[in-house]
This record gives sequence, structure tokens and C-alpha cells, in this order.
Amino acid sequence: MILFFTGTGNSRYIARRIADSLGDELLNMNERIKAWDTSEISADGRLVFVVPTYGWRIPRIVEKWIDETRFSGNFKVWFVMDCGGEIGDADKYIRQLCSRKSFDYMGVKQIVMPENYVAMFGVPNDEQAARIIEKAQPDIADASETIKAEKKFAQPRRNAYDKLMSDIVNPVFYKFFVKADAFTANDKCIGCGKCAKICPLNNIELKNSKPVWGKNCTHCMACICLCPTEAIEYGKKSVGKPRYHLD
Repeated sequence: MILFFTGTGNSRYIARRIADSLGDELLNMNERIKAWDTSEISADGRLVFVVPTYGWRIPRIVEKWIDETRFSGNFKVWFVMDCGGEIGDADKYIRQLCSRKSFDYMGVKQIVMPENYVAMFGVPNDEQAARIIEKAQPDIADASETIKAEKKFAQPRRNAYDKLMSDIVNPVFYKFFVKADAFTANDKCIGCGKCAKICPLNNIELKNSKPVWGKNCTHCMACICLCPTEAIEYGKKSVGKPRYHLD
């Protein structure tokens, strides 16, 4: 079984490619998390979690959901993390999670995909994104083949920088930056409600046909990047930047 969580489509794309290669079932964690459905998941053979990188670790909401969900069956577990640059020492924290869950952990694979974090970084245009996705194909294929062979992923890089980003910067990132306060909708908003529908944490509601953000945001960038009229901004940080999403 291939399980994915996605904001703008990168993880879903990789998960589909791996599922097609392995002939495995796909499970959308967004739907489970949105409904906070932690009912039992039964699997035999393998579980592959495909997730984005948030602050050089897996998303906290994904970790919480895995912690609270019961998994049954005889299986090995692989993690695939897409990122705009690197995953830091995410492996350390995934190992801890797998230990808590008594999972047979087979490692984590880093796959660089187009950056989507429009609230902080530059985002590629369509042509640049296409080149990055094409460059990722060998890594996706390698992940599929390694999983199919039931082998462990190669140990990811783990230097002082990686430890700093995952150990120190991640908590700072969540405390000071992962907030919805700066999200606004301008006059281009048509009140379609797509942002509220796709928010995996139910953090957006429409009031007078305009989105209003609450306090429970994970900065997945789904709302700002998938708005059909590009009416959503994140303060001044997103102004003039492309909106990236992968169908």
C-alpha cells in the first residue's frame, strides 16, 4: 500500500508513479487527516509513506496521524520524502516514529521536486518545474525498484548542517513561521470555496463568500497555490510569484 500526503501535488505524483510500478493500492492521507479518521489500516508486504518535507522533517500532522492510527498486518515500511532542496536529518525522527509503532523500517529516500513554499521561497515557473520533474524520474524509478526488491534505501546524508536544520531550525520554523495570519484573499476571489474544501486541517471557512483562516495551519500551500483565480496572498511574500501545483 502506498500512502501519500500532499499540499500541491508533488507527493501525490510520486506516489502514483510508485503505485503504478508496484501495482499497489493508493491511500490518500489528506482525506483521512481531514476527517481525522484513525481507524485501523491492514496491510501485508509493504507500506510506503510518500510525504513532503516541512522544516527538514516529515509534516507534524502526518506524524501525529501515523502515531494515532492502528496498523495491522505483516509489512515493511519505507518513507519517500520530496523536497525543494534537502530533507536534513529527517531519518532520525522517522526512526523514532517507526520505533514507537514497531514498524520494520527500511529507510527514507529523498526526491527533489519543484519548490512550492511560496510563503517563503521562490517558486519555479512552468518550464523550470518541468525540468525539475524530469530530473526526478531516475530517483522515482530507483525508489520503486528498491521497494520492489524489498531492500533498504541507502542511508541519507547526515552531517552537522542536516542535524542543525532538523533538530534546531524545525522547532523554530513551526513556532514562528507556520501560521495562517498573513493569508488574505483579494478582490479576485469568487467565493468558490475550493480553498476550504482542500484544506487538510479544516482551517478555512467562508464568511460572506470570502475565506477566513483559523489557527490550525500546516503551511501545505494548497489554498494559495490551487486558488483558481490566484486571489490568495501570504502578506507581501507571495506577491508576484508563480503558483505551483502538479495535477
